[in-house]
Amino acid sequence: MNASLDPKRTVAELKELRALTSDADGAQRVAFTDTWLAARAWLRSKLAELPVETHMDEAGNLWSTLRGRSARALVIGGHMDSVPNGGWLDGCLNVLAGLEILRRIDREHSGCPPVTVRLVDWADEEGARFGRSLFGSSACSGTLDLQEARGLRDRDGIALPDALARIGVDFENVKASGRELASAGAYLELHIEQGPVLLDLGLPLGAVLGTFGVERHAITFHGQAAHSGSTPMGRRRDAFLAAARMGQEIYAIADRHGGVCTIGSCTTRPGIVTSVVEDCRITLDQRHLDAAGLARMLADAREAAARFAAEGRVEVAWERLWRIEPVLFDRELVGFCERSIIEAAGSAHSLPSGPLHDAAEVARAGVPTVMMFVQSLHGISHNKIEDTREDHLEVCVRAFDRLADKALAWVAGGR
Repeated sequence: MNASLDPKRTVAELKELRALTSDADGAQRVAFTDTWLAARAWLRSKLAELPVETHMDEAGNLWSTLRGRSARALVIGGHMDSVPNGGWLDGCLNVLAGLEILRRIDREHSGCPPVTVRLVDWADEEGARFGRSLFGSSACSGTLDLQEARGLRDRDGIALPDALARIGVDFENVKASGRELASAGAYLELHIEQGPVLLDLGLPLGAVLGTFGVERHAITFHGQAAHSGSTPMGRRRDAFLAAARMGQEIYAIADRHGGVCTIGSCTTRPGIVTSVVEDCRITLDQRHLDAAGLARMLADAREAAARFAAEGRVEVAWERLWRIEPVLFDRELVGFCERSIIEAAGSAHSLPSGPLHDAAEVARAGVPTVMMFVQSLHGISHNKIEDTREDHLEVCVRAFDRLADKALAWVAGGR
């Protein structure tokens, strides 16, 4: 363990931030709001104590740079924004653990490490206000669809470009932020798991293999409206019946292929108790770490929908809502992460990430990337009850610091 590292300070600063930016309903650091700006100002005050250069890039991401003997950079990232009524750790743990590691590296290398070390606070990871997650990191990676994002508005009708202008960001120039990754040799991110896997295993930490790919579709079954009382059961063309059978089938599909499937919404027409359902629209979200596995899950879902439609004498139509490829993290960095966890906590577990993270966008930009997860109590996030044991928070900072040491040497060695 590095003697100059102080994990307890990270826990104390997390509590300090919670007191500043939360209320009785949870964290309120929604991107581009006054509370988010207050969180950023607080972070800048901490960074001002270090010999770092801090600036906001063209997409609103905040970068702090500790110059090293080489311009090649180790980047540590996270996000200070939260969902409304969110948890006290989601996103900000990443940044504040990175801040403590930056302090340690500065002290041990007398302000000049072998390679440059950078800490980034990505802008609007959550997408809570405008519905577009990973805004800052996707602008930086170059994957952001400007035409789509230009039309996004919040519930008050404020357009995303106007919200960005308020903080000094020109929407039309956000992709110029990509220059920030030009010298990046590795990217590290720490995050609460947000699910129950580590909790159920009784383990504090996990190495993340990558982020799931997603296939998201709307499926509409079309049957025939008919009177609820006068239509015999065997004569009905009930669109809801076909959709309901899909609700059970997706569990079998997920079980066969080792992914996850969710029907998240269901709407019917005419939507009255005295009529057989004519139209039923469901939304299906399928996720898998393997692209071939994801494709097989989608194919099985299409086959099942066609079969249930034929058996029910209804029609079925598909509409793609969103698609993203799986992202696998760098194998060497995953190995470093596993070893760092074993050194700090005794045992490691490797797992995929179901939620998306900024790390996936950095990996898409070609930067070797890895994430570390720390156990979430209750397996719950995006909720004020989100929590992690304090001893687990401390051990995650120690393990993440060990990972940073290994990655620093890896980048310095010419990787």
